[in-house]
Amino acid sequence: MCTAISFKTNHHYFGRTLDLEYSYEEQVVITPRNYAFQFRNEQGYSSHYAIIGMAYVQNNYPLYYDATNEMGLSVAGLNFPGNAMFYPPKEGVHNIAAFELIPWILGVCKSAREAKQLLEKTNITDVDFSLALTAAPLYWMISDREQSIVVESTKAGLQIYDNPIGVLTNNPPFDYQMSNLSNYVNLTAGVPTNRFLEEFFMQTASNRLDSKALYSKDLYSKGLGAFGLPGDWSSASRFVRAAFVKVNSVCGSSPEESISQFFHILDVVGEPEGCVRLEEGKCHITVYTSCCDTDLGVYYYTTYGNRQISAVDMRKEALDSCELICFPLIKEQQIKRQN
Repeated sequence: MCTAISFKTNHHYFGRTLDLEYSYEEQVVITPRNYAFQFRNEQGYSSHYAIIGMAYVQNNYPLYYDATNEMGLSVAGLNFPGNAMFYPPKEGVHNIAAFELIPWILGVCKSAREAKQLLEKTNITDVDFSLALTAAPLYWMISDREQSIVVESTKAGLQIYDNPIGVLTNNPPFDYQMSNLSNYVNLTAGVPTNRFLEEFFMQTASNRLDSKALYSKDLYSKGLGAFGLPGDWSSASRFVRAAFVKVNSVCGSSPEESISQFFHILDVVGEPEGCVRLEEGKCHITVYTSCCDTDLGVYYYTTYGNRQISAVDMRKEALDSCELICFPLIKEQQIKRQN
């Protein structure tokens, strides 16, 4: 259960929540330009764009959850169980395993348009990383500062959707999520218009000492325009909630204001421990939340145990090197004490 968003002010920001009941000891990982990427069924990259993102490193290979390259293109892989279907290698196309897809795209593509062109000639294969790490049922959101797309490999084949809302969660498939938004067209961040028994409410109000008490402009609470916005943690509800908050979001244009607002947007879909319980007694939590300033190559994150924002700047590292550069997550709560 995860949520990803693409968000633009003066800079472009891309990030996600990772909601699970466990952690793979992921790290912020920079893959420099001359790290040799090997692919199971394709020629590898001896040189490529530098990449920064969250990854689990296994056998010196970065298994990225979400990442951004130095050109500002970003990709996040989200859980898609029951719908994701990958295939054996095929003739006449690029054959890329699901765990290879993020570096396959970010290594050579500068934009979502270029990624789409590459993916149209790509078959996502059912090749496992190892016996212990089998292919995860994923689908992907790919974004630059101007466009987002969603990539699904299902029993219908490879589907690529334009994503004008710049949001992705999990099941159901993306076309359903977009259609479902039409159920919420009356939501507003402003004062709602009284369309129900308007004459009755006005007559009732006129008989009261306070003639404004029941008039639509003087409702009992602020925020009633969003009454009916789903508040549960299902993927369909998180999609609607993240979309509503993102499209209504107002913030300043400075990096500090934008980064702060980005985390506020994703906070509305975060999962506190105990609210999403699994059958075996474990609980989903928001393991981490990320926000990458794709223009500057700075990756910001918080963890469930540490709400203070931490940052890793890819441009402060030797990007022409050939070895992975890893930063373990700061998971213990950092508190700034003022006295």
